[in-house]
Amino acid sequence: MTIRRRRALGRLRSSWVDIAWVIFVGLNLAAMRLLPAWQTVPFLIIWVSLTVIYGFRMWRLQPTIMTLAAVTVATGGVIGVQVLQGQEEGEYLVEVPLIAMMFLVMVWHGRRRLAAMAENLRLLEQQRRFIQDASHELGTPITVALGHTQLIEQAATDPLIAADARVVADELSRLRRLATRLLLLASAGSPDFLDLAPVEVNPLMVEALDRWRQTPRRWSQRLGAEAIVLADRDQLALALDALIENAVAHTGVDGRIELSTHLEGTSVVLGVADSGDGIPAGELRRIFDRFARVDAHRNRKAGGVGLGLAIVKAIAEAHHGSVRAHSTVGKGSLFEVVLPQSMARQPGPGPRRRQAQPARIEPEPTEPAAAPSTQP
Repeated sequence: MTIRRRRALGRLRSSWVDIAWVIFVGLNLAAMRLLPAWQTVPFLIIWVSLTVIYGFRMWRLQPTIMTLAAVTVATGGVIGVQVLQGQEEGEYLVEVPLIAMMFLVMVWHGRRRLAAMAENLRLLEQQRRFIQDASHELGTPITVALGHTQLIEQAATDPLIAADARVVADELSRLRRLATRLLLLASAGSPDFLDLAPVEVNPLMVEALDRWRQTPRRWSQRLGAEAIVLADRDQLALALDALIENAVAHTGVDGRIELSTHLEGTSVVLGVADSGDGIPAGELRRIFDRFARVDAHRNRKAGGVGLGLAIVKAIAEAHHGSVRAHSTVGKGSLFEVVLPQSMARQPGPGPRRRQAQPARIEPEPTEPAAAPSTQP
């Protein structure tokens, strides 16, 4: 009996809006009956309220038809009695089926749109799974082919054969990076993409600078007040690496790269600034799109595959954050990741359980004097 009561209470809680609407319709039907001179107002209110509640509830087809039939019979019955009593003209009764037909047309269009949205979601999920599976399956043969190519390059006595093998190895490495990044982007929407824990942002930025300090650039840091975010430390480090890789690849050896943190209201902002040529204002809107490049004709070694900043955006949004870019042509650019600040304290040292994650992205190879610019 207790289980039945709980189920009944659960149904009442989930259907309280419908119950309130039925009571509301009943009151308006009473107003139609008691105030025949003003019955047009409650009559229209009933049908408008039916349209509004259907827009929020989107009942299944059978309950929708039953509700429509009940409202049609109820409103038509009240008007029919008044017509029989001589209080209304018979033509007034014709409005009931006309309004019912209009509601049916609205339901048909709404269900068509809902079905189209469901199909789009199904296709997007199918596409995501295909990219994830294809990227994963490509990893092994690419790695094997790359290993054999490197062996051929090392064992070749003919300089021409060694040079050709080096070209093939470079292209296979690029293909492996592309597959790894596509796998990460496809996995960004999965439930186990993040392993959340309190993370101190300043030590994270110091570690990122330590990883890249050996690259010949003018490095600097500007760290604000200590702050903590609820985040996946590995994924945040990956996003920072992608931002720094972007700056390194498109800033000359004498260029300046600065890593910074600061608080902005209840958010923490992680920034990577460079002294490259900057990005035109018209290109900033699409700079975080997949495969986006400011100059499509730039060489591939400098331009990469155009997925680094898309990865940054995916990781930031997975943390309920955002990304933004500021740039002035001729002066450089600033890329920022904005994350909600957490009041939690950093956990003590100890073993940390990690769920299955995509492999870390490999940085694009950078030449000592890459052409100064900042773009993905």
